[in-house]
Amino acid sequence: MILSGKEIQNKIGKEICIEPFNKSQINPNSYNLKLHNELLVYDNHILDMKKENKAKKIIIPNEGILLEPNKLYLGRTLEYTKTQDYVPMLEGRSSVGRLGLFVHITAGFGDVGFNGYWTLEMFCIQPIRIYAGVEICQIYYHKIEGDYDKYISGKYQNNSDIQPSLLFKDFKEE
Repeated sequence: MILSGKEIQNKIGKEICIEPFNKSQINPNSYNLKLHNELLVYDNHILDMKKENKAKKIIIPNEGILLEPNKLYLGRTLEYTKTQDYVPMLEGRSSVGRLGLFVHITAGFGDVGFNGYWTLEMFCIQPIRIYAGVEICQIYYHKIEGDYDKYISGKYQNNSDIQPSLLFKDFKEE
């Protein structure tokens, strides 16, 4: 079961937290999230799963920033979300997708109990100018049934910024 927009609004401050919250961003069965003004870009063209991949921060100016095709940009939502008893999921908005901008590659599925900002794995098919504050994606919520363990991972839980991959922490020292 997916929550309606009205039900998302009813759950705000209880099982669902979206900060800042703006009623105008509610859709029939989702809530639009905005793009923060910072991006991360990895320093190296070749990335290694077993190593920490360094990245540099880019600030999106008021006039926007032109994204290059076939380059990964990590962004984050302006809104902080917190969820109890629901599975949060993220999708790009169709208006954004129709411009050839992918908002997430594979990480649109959240865990019940996730608290933090959503890191966006963005890339584009052709050059596109993007702007901070644009409603870039939408979050929606599934009801979870049965007993579950809350998400408590130290890697991404309670983040306060864009999160580059921390997959390297999964590899044991060799």
